Amino acid sequence: MGIALSLHLLAATVWVGGMFFAYLCLRPVAAAQLEPPLRLTLWSQVFARFFRWVWLAVVLLPVTGYWMVFAGFGGMENVSWSTHTMQATGLLMIAIYLFLFFGPYPELRRAVSDQRWPDGAAALNRIRQLVLTNLILGLITVAVAGSGRWLR
Repeated sequence: MGIALSLHLLAATVWVGGMFFAYLCLRPVAAAQLEPPLRLTLWSQVFARFFRWVWLAVVLLPVTGYWMVFAGFGGMENVSWSTHTMQATGLLMIAIYLFLFFGPYPELRRAVSDQRWPDGAAALNRIRQLVLTNLILGLITVAVAGSGRWLR
């Protein structure tokens, strides 16, 4: 159970922490300092690296979560509302990520490759909105995970 919990926490930290850094630290500086060709190229390359880690999190989080639920607690009927909430928000986050990864992200990569900067900016804006949504869901999930047992 300790291995599952450690992997679960690390995966959540990488994903939610990466979104926090990207949205609240990197994005404002890139927008203020870089012209569209450089900014869009930067984001395309940043996402290429970050999304490899997100894929790992997308696999590890449900695997380790269900491992803990079924091996540690004996099934879904034995877990608290906070675990059910984490499951729901986590699955929603994964769905949003899959939509982002297979929708606007390839559009951004193609636009950058073809130097179609307005199209790239539009794709990046869609990605920004989806990342913000997932960041909010991720922060809610972390808050519920950390304090759910005291919020009965």
